Amino acid sequence: MKTVIIFGSSGLIGNELFKTILLSNTYDKIKIFVRTIPEVNNPKVEIIKTDFRNLEKYRDKISGDDCYFCIGTTKKDTPDKSEYTRIEYDIPVRVATIAKENSVNSFFYVSSIGANSKASSNYLKNKGQVEEKIKNLNFNKLAIIRPSLLIGNRKSFRLGEVIFTPVMNTLTLFTFGRLKKYKPIKIENVVKAMLYISTSTSNKIVYESNELETIAKSS
Repeated sequence: MKTVIIFGSSGLIGNELFKTILLSNTYDKIKIFVRTIPEVNNPKVEIIKTDFRNLEKYRDKISGDDCYFCIGTTKKDTPDKSEYTRIEYDIPVRVATIAKENSVNSFFYVSSIGANSKASSNYLKNKGQVEEKIKNLNFNKLAIIRPSLLIGNRKSFRLGEVIFTPVMNTLTLFTFGRLKKYKPIKIENVVKAMLYISTSTSNKIVYESNELETIAKSS
């Protein structure tokens, strides 16, 4: 029986991932770790209501074949610096560590375009630091997903994305090479690429947004 673990199933990418997996036959069991119990009635789904301040309590539950980590926040949603760091750095590192200790085979971490442990932006710096930390855990398969601006239906309104998405779409028509990765990407294409990567034999670890786009369109 093949089991998948999903953290962040209520978020933009995580929810699309959860829905896609639920409709497929890829996994026999789906474990979702959530703060609020969703309205899901499916025998394949195990819902684990989680206190993310005490992940050790759920150590035995963080077991399976593949783990997808899709949790993230913004400074607007989490203005407190220590809480922001806890969500963006502490939680993914702890989940990945427990997953590795429980012999989870594959780990997929949704990072961000521009992630860099030495970045001046706390957001990109935290993402980059998490990337470095989980690389050192030596999963049998690790995929770091770096999407650009996401195109999809959000629960909350983000003015910056409304303004910059069409601008970046236009600019990328005239750019080549490295700049191609900044083109906005549809959420479903990120998920499609992630699921393709999960079955791939490639040893590649970091996937930039334009690479996700290419994989999604060719798979």
